[in-house]
Amino acid sequence: MISAIAVDMDGTFLDSNKQFDETRFERIFKKLRENHIQFIAASGNQYAKLKSIFGVRDMFFISENGAVIYKGDQLYNYRSFNRKEFQNVVDYLNIDHNMKELIVCGIKSAYILKNTSDTFKEDAYFYYHQLEEIDSLQDLPQDDYVKIAFNINRKTHPHVDEALNETFKDTIQLVSSGHDSIDVIMPNMTKGQALTRLLNEWEMSSDELMAFGDANNDKDMLELAKHSYVMANSSDASLFEIANSVAPSNDEQGVLTTIEEKVLKHL
Repeated sequence: MISAIAVDMDGTFLDSNKQFDETRFERIFKKLRENHIQFIAASGNQYAKLKSIFGVRDMFFISENGAVIYKGDQLYNYRSFNRKEFQNVVDYLNIDHNMKELIVCGIKSAYILKNTSDTFKEDAYFYYHQLEEIDSLQDLPQDDYVKIAFNINRKTHPHVDEALNETFKDTIQLVSSGHDSIDVIMPNMTKGQALTRLLNEWEMSSDELMAFGDANNDKDMLELAKHSYVMANSSDASLFEIANSVAPSNDEQGVLTTIEEKVLKHL
């Protein structure tokens, strides 16, 4: 019996145009709620971005790769970095490696430097709906910090992820949401860890969990769920070994199709 469904966003629930069939989803979501099945958006994205996709509804949002959980529009649970340790990582990237295009993520907002390119700002504002531009990454606003996001330029910083991981191996974990997009998160603070927290609170077994993903940061979520699906469009070969099944691609609305066939037909 499936009692909860967790879905990644980009490359999984959303198609290549960052869209989904809203009418079809509304019908499915209503049926899930009528049968007391939890629907969970599990993403590396900020909560404000997820809210812009789904609106305020009776569901759970796992954001920032597991560090922050919302129930509807209420902050439900979060874990944040030690402020000093977090600042050391920011300084290492910004000062030691002269990297300016960093997105520093807190509970209240995400932050970027004012003196960055228009292209970078445009991308940042697309993914982070709560975003502030600041003068310095050494004078961060008062906030609880949960993540650093950046894209690696392999020409200028070919091994920065390896160096970062080695330098701070006891205080950070690196996950990728695709290609050279890197998120610096807390050790063991992942989508799977967040789902485990929820399952424990609900007194629910992982045998009752269905999960969908397509990228490296979905790995432990797929390992956790008995009913795990990797998307057919995934470029991560390891996920096809981890997941129990393959769902049609995101451009075929594979998540919705699978839920209809594997869950709704049996209600």
